[in-house]
Amino acid sequence: MNEFATRAHKLRAQLNAHSYRYYVLNAPTISDGEYDLLYRELVMLESEHPELVTPDSPTQRSGSDLSGDFAKIPHPAPILSLSNCFSESDLTAWEERNLKLLSADTTLTYTLEPKLDGLTIVLTYENGLLTQAATRGNGDVGDDVTANVRTIRSVPLRIPVHPDGPPAPEKLVVRGEVLFHKRDFAALNQKQAADGLPLYVNARNTASGTLKQKDSRITATRTLTAYIYAVVQAVGISLDRQWDWLNYLRDMGFLIPPHVGLYPTLSDVIQQLPTWESRKPTLDFEIDGVVLKINDLKIAAELGFAGKDPRGATAYKFPAEEMTTQLTGITVNIGRTGKVTPTAQLEPVFIGGVTVVSASLHNYDQVARLDIRMGDRVIIKRSGEVIPYVIGPVTAARDGSETPILPPETCPYCQTPISKPAGMVDYICPNRVCPERVFRSIEFFVSKSAMDIEGMGPQTVKTLIEKGFIRDEADLFSLQREPLLELEGFAAKKVDNLLASIEAARQRPLGQLISSLGIDGVGGVVANLLAEAFVSMDGLMSASAEAMDDLEGIGTVLAQNVVDWFADPDHRALLEKMRAAGVNMQNTPREAAGDSLTGLTFVLTGTLPTLTREAAENLIQSHGGKVTGSVSKKTSYVLMGDSPGSKAEKARQLGVPILSEPEFLNMIGSASSAADPTQPTLF
Repeated sequence: MNEFATRAHKLRAQLNAHSYRYYVLNAPTISDGEYDLLYRELVMLESEHPELVTPDSPTQRSGSDLSGDFAKIPHPAPILSLSNCFSESDLTAWEERNLKLLSADTTLTYTLEPKLDGLTIVLTYENGLLTQAATRGNGDVGDDVTANVRTIRSVPLRIPVHPDGPPAPEKLVVRGEVLFHKRDFAALNQKQAADGLPLYVNARNTASGTLKQKDSRITATRTLTAYIYAVVQAVGISLDRQWDWLNYLRDMGFLIPPHVGLYPTLSDVIQQLPTWESRKPTLDFEIDGVVLKINDLKIAAELGFAGKDPRGATAYKFPAEEMTTQLTGITVNIGRTGKVTPTAQLEPVFIGGVTVVSASLHNYDQVARLDIRMGDRVIIKRSGEVIPYVIGPVTAARDGSETPILPPETCPYCQTPISKPAGMVDYICPNRVCPERVFRSIEFFVSKSAMDIEGMGPQTVKTLIEKGFIRDEADLFSLQREPLLELEGFAAKKVDNLLASIEAARQRPLGQLISSLGIDGVGGVVANLLAEAFVSMDGLMSASAEAMDDLEGIGTVLAQNVVDWFADPDHRALLEKMRAAGVNMQNTPREAAGDSLTGLTFVLTGTLPTLTREAAENLIQSHGGKVTGSVSKKTSYVLMGDSPGSKAEKARQLGVPILSEPEFLNMIGSASSAADPTQPTLF
């Protein structure tokens, strides 16, 4: 091997290893810039010495120009679908049917895996090299999508990915799912919108279309992810349990689904179902249920099939989250900032355990992009506790009677002309004293996530506004007992509890007050930074944009937003009314629990296993650290949980270290609090 071949071989190994760490392990060891330098060197070597190009070279992921129909590839074994269960009793009946076909002393253990909502793929590796990729097709024969699958970064071109992995078998055929992560699908639609193109409605269908592009260079521009979860055929290795195969696939370098578990009984599996339903909104990808598989594959094979379905596995389906129904009307909502939001009124439809009669349409630009019309049959989605929203219209159901949905010309609450400021997506009602804007502002101010005034629900706020007791947030602190008792429905106990809660709110921390003011872009993290930096409301009111811009996590635009808000005479008058009513305007230093994080700056992303976001922030700050809302080169660590967002990607780009919750707790000497010995076998 000459020096060029040696260097090319080393570069391929390095780049494939780094791709594995980045796309599968989420634990990169080099920056994007360093990766690009290695990649460009390999491209140069291969262009000057074409004989050095190999099928597993990272440069072969860029795609090629294809033409004609896809070739057909026969599968080495049928790629079957699964039977469905919709209740605990269905699962129990499934197990009972299986046990009747087995010897009396048989016990069954199960793996539990997410039911991925993507497109099935079948990958063939010969002596470790990816040679073929096919869709499921009809279960016996699939479309050859090898060129497109090569562009998917989480699919290894050669196995094992790292030197410590098990040796590659003579032949290995695996099954998995190709899908869009939620953030990647959102990014694709953002690009569509920026290019003036229609938005994609369904992530699964879009993934299918992307994988079947005739030009794989198009596939290469879209960030698909592949999870591998089963072995179809293996020559040179034999394992008897699904759990062992999952471990083997992971060790080979495949990305396997997260949170898979091994459970000793069906009862243990059933206990996990509520956890999976609650976990669903936080996952990186869409699922529509979970898959139960008998762990012992010999037993699964012995059970055979019921019609076309294997008896050894079944899918437990969550209640439907997407349904279609008729759009019957539009309600115009006005927010505290004047933002105009259209809400769809619907023929009642049962989704995810509740009857839905209205759904968000987000904004009028979105309505236009999706071409949603009055009278359309529309697709509605409801996920967990998320407000139902309209995904898009069912255009095939149109009969020609549908009409365009246009923004209102005047505010329905104050009749002020509606405007759309230059550069903004949303239409607004510019009238600051619009009764609906006033109501929404006070409703936000008293909410649990703001000043947390118990007993001050939306109806109470509306009553107090209508009766003239309050006109702004500051008036809340001047309410008196006797006048309130004269109002219908305001009994003595209710009034006393309400006034006690208002009294407690006077002494809320300064950061909490700042975050309750509704300043654009200022949430809890930024508000606490401002409170600590400027000590008092007076200090903040007199601070310059330059002074704020120097703070970690506060950029130029946000700093100017804050300065502009405090420069407004009406806002200053509001704060003076609060001060006169005895509302705390001074920051109180947090009691220190230690100094192990002094000088360190943290950003939080994702859902942590045991800590709430507030608890994590308190731990950081009480140990001398700071919490900011955005990642920069000044960030010391990103504390990451499940389903992280773009902050994790930014951290990887900048080379900022990423911590798990146990690693973070170790830093402050609290690792034992994260341990949970009652958990089943999971990875």
